[in-house]
Amino acid sequence: MSDESPLDRFKSALAGASRAIAHEPEVEINWTADVAVQQGKNFRIPMPGRALPRAQALEARGFADSYALKLRHHDEALHSRHAPAEAAARACYDAAELVRYEALGSNAYAGMRDNLDAALMVRMGGDPITRAATPDEVPVQAALALLLRERLTGQPVPANARSGVDMLRGWISEKAAADFDALAESLDDQKAFQSLTLDMLQHLELTRSDLLEDQPDERNDDDGQDDEEDNPDGGDNATDEQAPSEIAMDAEQGDEDSDGDQQSESIEEDGDADAGDEGEEGMLPVRPNRPWTDLPETFDYKVYTEAFDEVVAANDLCDDDELTRLRAYLDAQLKGLQGIVTKLANRLQRRLMAQQNRSWDFDQEEGLLDAARLARVVISPGHSLSYKVERDVEFKDTVVTLLIDNSGSMRGRPISIAAISADVLARTLERCGVKTEILGFTTRAWKGGQSREAWLSGGKPAHPGRLNDLRHIVYKKADEPYRRGRKNLGLMMREGLLKENIDGEALLWAHTRLLARQEDRRILMVISDGAPVDDSTLSVNTAGYLETHLRKVIDWIERQSPVQLVAIGIGHDVTRYYRRAVTIMDVEQLGGTMIEQLAGLFEDD
Repeated sequence: MSDESPLDRFKSALAGASRAIAHEPEVEINWTADVAVQQGKNFRIPMPGRALPRAQALEARGFADSYALKLRHHDEALHSRHAPAEAAARACYDAAELVRYEALGSNAYAGMRDNLDAALMVRMGGDPITRAATPDEVPVQAALALLLRERLTGQPVPANARSGVDMLRGWISEKAAADFDALAESLDDQKAFQSLTLDMLQHLELTRSDLLEDQPDERNDDDGQDDEEDNPDGGDNATDEQAPSEIAMDAEQGDEDSDGDQQSESIEEDGDADAGDEGEEGMLPVRPNRPWTDLPETFDYKVYTEAFDEVVAANDLCDDDELTRLRAYLDAQLKGLQGIVTKLANRLQRRLMAQQNRSWDFDQEEGLLDAARLARVVISPGHSLSYKVERDVEFKDTVVTLLIDNSGSMRGRPISIAAISADVLARTLERCGVKTEILGFTTRAWKGGQSREAWLSGGKPAHPGRLNDLRHIVYKKADEPYRRGRKNLGLMMREGLLKENIDGEALLWAHTRLLARQEDRRILMVISDGAPVDDSTLSVNTAGYLETHLRKVIDWIERQSPVQLVAIGIGHDVTRYYRRAVTIMDVEQLGGTMIEQLAGLFEDD
């Protein structure tokens, strides 16, 4: 009898179907506890329940089918070459391409059509078009994509989006009905479809004809390659790293959902309108320049500007009343886990305290009176060997730093569990006399923020390096008692805090703070759910720029640093980065996994 569970067999079948659809034998399927993403030939698909409910199985198939169709029918270099610069136009351009390659599968296979419809319903779940009350609130790209899908596949607009689509149906039909017919005739020709899409966007007055005429037509359209200097916003030959834009997302929401592991297809020159719009009132950059000269030259990593980076205390990002409210929300979630939390805390405390057991030297000439020798004291008061002295036990003075990924893909249950686990660990370690520091890392804005604006105004020099404003958050300092820092952990629940993640620099920042400590044992625990992703940086540098830097930083710390490094990946295989790491698929496992990993480090010689 096979040891495979139904979920394992389903995963194998899903991988086989994806390879057949994509005509690519190296496609791999991995489960994720969060949003679906594609990294080249690696698909991360939301894991259905163990009983494989039909609806969840259809969703998983739908995302896998979409990614496989993209691998087979989509040329990223061609798509990026003439992408419009305007934000709204680029979003529509990306959405139309997604509809095209999904329509090829939907029209050819009825089963695939059902799968893709199920995945669409998931993507539509949080789209503003389902809540729009006026035409101004309807995202044009979502309405356009759904109407184009209706024309290309015959599939009706989903019921929850019908009201929003109908608000723009008349306007779109009046200006683009003929374009829809032409697009239907060019479904299997990406180059022709792209040209017709640009015409449609011009008819919808989303692009200007003079801008289209300025496109660099002298380039060789067939070689599939562009100079990054000439096309900084159109992709960087990282075709295998990019995932399809969500047709049911507005510009900001789409970027939020792509934060997990994918590079953006929607970076635009003027796409910084929402930069720094949340929780940044009155914030000044306070992050000092780090001594890069102390790091190996082989890192080959640079930063365009650090002028807008910041290291900020959690209580400086929102007022005390809001922190109190957010902490109360976190405590409400903690109630349901109180029994488990107590067991985990007690387990770690027992394992740590076992290493701090007292031992004594008996029959000493001076010290504390040995109660077991009271009879001797009474009988022979002058006997000198009736005392005991406590023996020094080597238990290294220890500090632990928790570095928590505060990126958009951690939104929801993962960030809640991370905050709860950090809370439990800080309380437990304090009881054991171990100091704990809790840090978080994200960016100040989507799409590059002020760093990108400075780069644009500076003439867009090639290969600028990291191109976003870092935000490193101190939730609890190592020397700060738990009672003073507990409220700050509620900040992780704040809407709008979680943006993009640049892991390599965050790791160096936390590592530098640890090196400044005096404790004998220094432990750095990283909690993340994905590879480093920053759309602005990845769009204008070489493929894998941030991931390569992260690998070099990890290798440098593991080989040369006195800091003990351990990582926990949530739905993402971090064992390919860190030597000591564990990956969990269910966020509920995080607390127990943290306890086990930490206890293991304490028990190491």
